[in-house]
Amino acid sequence: MMRELVLNNGIKTCIKINKNTPRTALTLNVSVNKPEQVSGLYLLMTRLLQKGTEKYSSEELSALLDENAIDLYTDMKHDYIRYRFVALNEDFELALSILADIIKNSTFEEFEKERIKLKGEILAELDSAKVKVSDLFTKTIYKNHYYGNSYTSMLENMDKISFDDIKYAYNEILRNSKKSLTVAGDIDAIKVEELLCKYLADIPASGSTQSDIPMPAKNEQKYVELIKADAQQAQIIQGWQVASMNSEDYPSLMLLNVILGASGLSSRLFMELREKKGLAYTVRTSYDLHLKSSVFSIYIGTEPSNIKTSVDGFHEEIDKIKNIRISEEELNNAKNNLIGKQQFITETNSQQANSMAFYSILGYPFNYLDELIEKIKKVTPEDIQHCANKYFTDDYIIAVIRP
Repeated sequence: MMRELVLNNGIKTCIKINKNTPRTALTLNVSVNKPEQVSGLYLLMTRLLQKGTEKYSSEELSALLDENAIDLYTDMKHDYIRYRFVALNEDFELALSILADIIKNSTFEEFEKERIKLKGEILAELDSAKVKVSDLFTKTIYKNHYYGNSYTSMLENMDKISFDDIKYAYNEILRNSKKSLTVAGDIDAIKVEELLCKYLADIPASGSTQSDIPMPAKNEQKYVELIKADAQQAQIIQGWQVASMNSEDYPSLMLLNVILGASGLSSRLFMELREKKGLAYTVRTSYDLHLKSSVFSIYIGTEPSNIKTSVDGFHEEIDKIKNIRISEEELNNAKNNLIGKQQFITETNSQQANSMAFYSILGYPFNYLDELIEKIKKVTPEDIQHCANKYFTDDYIIAVIRP
């Protein structure tokens, strides 16, 4: 059973009752409508949200969450901040009160300590060639755009961020944002509504603020390469800017991802490049969503001598799906795979709360997944071929890290 309502401050809310589940989950998404002024500012800001409030120090907050088995997180996505927790049903009000305190009263006092820690973690991440090629690809395909604020860009700019920048950015986001709230668990909907009003009604009102994040510039074909002396393999990513969720092509792009490389052993690229040609242990595709743009990419880790062969293999499989219509059987297998995954990743209360809030913050109904599954079922082989020809153009980016 789902109960939808709007809090007094305009926050769209959905409460989903799942009987006989011991832990209740809550997700609050707050839209980010402007690009950050300095690369890394939003990530650092979000990490500081769990580092102390006016009521609790960082250590006290951590101890309180641990003592009550409350899993509470703040995540920075490009288009929204996500607050979420999972708590025992009887501790829902305690968890909600802590979350409300974090949202309204974070002090950001561990600013310098957390900045140093974040820089160290990013440096450690970039020691991985796989992370480094992803970083190179992202800042190339989204050059001079907020979505292209990669790890290396953050490192270059982290010392330019001030404590006042953090506080100002956070207050601006809270004041000028759309907010979507979801709760899932074995709970009394009326009681939960009362608690949400008690603890969250005084946060700044949710508005219909439109995103001022600009559309990324279109790409022209580009090959970029970095040498990493201690790398054991070559890492390659080829990708295109493609449509996002607001396009009628969205279900077809999701299925193209499954067919080409996201379904593991049965995907085309895995079968051709790994099983038949022995080029790599890992080859996969990704369809990464943002509000204003999305990216479809192919990744492979291979021997440096196989770089050209691997890229040629990418092009060969792309040409096949553009020129040879997929069979009904392969398409149905992809649909079953994708629908099964969508259902699998919404089994728990936490997953359901996250999914509903995700769709809502992007402007869709809380239960949009049901509608999306019906759209996936209606995709035809002609839709797949049309979509492949529309998006897999020569305006791609290839990023390579090699020894």
